[in-house]
Amino acid sequence: MQEHVLDQEHRDFAAMVRAFVDREVAPFHDAWERQGLVDRQVWRAAGKAGLLGFDVPAEYGGGGTEDVRYPVLLAEELIRAGATGLGFALHNDVVGPYLNALATEEQKRRWLPGFCSGELVTAVAITEPAAGSDLQALTTSAVPAPDGDGFVLNGSKTFVTNGIHADLVIVAARTEPEDRLRGGLSLLVVERGMPGFERGRPLEKLGRHAQDTAELFFDDVRVPAANLLGRRGHGLRHLREHLVRERLSIAASAVAGAETVFAETLEYCRTRTAFGQPIGSFQHNRFELAEMSTEIDIARTYVDRCLLDHNAGRRDPVTAARAKWWTTDLQRRVVDRCLQLHGGYGYMREQSVARAFVDTRMMPIYGGTNEVMKELIGRSLGV
Repeated sequence: MQEHVLDQEHRDFAAMVRAFVDREVAPFHDAWERQGLVDRQVWRAAGKAGLLGFDVPAEYGGGGTEDVRYPVLLAEELIRAGATGLGFALHNDVVGPYLNALATEEQKRRWLPGFCSGELVTAVAITEPAAGSDLQALTTSAVPAPDGDGFVLNGSKTFVTNGIHADLVIVAARTEPEDRLRGGLSLLVVERGMPGFERGRPLEKLGRHAQDTAELFFDDVRVPAANLLGRRGHGLRHLREHLVRERLSIAASAVAGAETVFAETLEYCRTRTAFGQPIGSFQHNRFELAEMSTEIDIARTYVDRCLLDHNAGRRDPVTAARAKWWTTDLQRRVVDRCLQLHGGYGYMREQSVARAFVDTRMMPIYGGTNEVMKELIGRSLGV
């Protein structure tokens, strides 16, 4: 984030996070990439450092602040270190708000302390193999249990971040198939060890190999009524209410990713020589750098304003959609142009720009594809 939107407490926090990343993440991330999964210990280390549950009330072990600048600063420091494999953003920026807003007092006492300590890793399971971004097409079902206590859950989910490590999974399931007006969905919390809850192997992705992503399967899973999150049949509404925070988190990460790759490329263009001069001194390359610098600065200014608006309670889904699609598309373009400026070296996997090239490609897809974002914006314009 830009300096003028931070105070000294934020700067001190960022320095603490940088030290945490240098100590607990950076030395191990390459090994996690090779093994396809981060070590579970890093979650407990993050909890001990106070990096989980920023907006969870202090009585449950959280930070007790709704200032979104803290989780964004955490995400930025991880990105600058090239540590794309951790699912802290999903845990903090997606699951946390669901639990804070929708959980009962009993559920909060049961789940939030472990959420903040890193003992409980969380996930959200929405996307299905045949449903993608179409929430109305979800087929995972939850029918009333024969004894009247809770639900029997059947179906499968895919592309679930934190799916392997997750101890708590918020599952979107169809409980009211006849209620198409409101979507007929409910949110159920499935816990590790429930009979019938199985995980597939970690999915082999194009990039972000350390990131825990999996398919989940539910075969007659008994989910007690005490694990219903929010109101029955209002799951679609609950999902939409919390997409703003998720999309702003993605936008902030996209800008940080673009800034990081650009800074490395700028230094490369200053030091790499060709035909007896630095490659950055050629007019075409200077123009490329000038354009990227300008676009990144504009994107950063817009996203910082969105974050401050969110803190002030101005939470507009259309603005979040604009931020999400523009910044992720910008990040994709910036990384591609930066790789080109590196020439053949940019195509080598040991180069950070090459890793960013494959890691970045998912950004215009998840959190709602950019095509869906444009549809939401277009509808708001009355067209």
